[in-house]
Amino acid sequence: MATTKSVTAWLAERGLSLDQLLDAAALERKVAEAILHGRYTPSPQQRQRIAVALGVPVEQIAWGHINEVQNLHGHGPQFGRTP
Repeated sequence: MATTKSVTAWLAERGLSLDQLLDAAALERKVAEAILHGRYTPSPQQRQRIAVALGVPVEQIAWGHINEVQNLHGHGPQFGRTP
């Protein structure tokens, strides 16, 4: 069974740079950087273009956010307290 890896791991394994991924996948730099840092989940079309650029099936790339989502209650710290 094939293992899934992040886009960053695939780039390192393939020896590709961010600029090479940008050219091959036709992505904007800010979108690609957000994907690499786990702040953005790409659309199905973007996923397909990235997979082709990396030379792997879409199913072998781990997609999604890697940063923890924090749920804050109340009005936030700007109001002095969060319950």
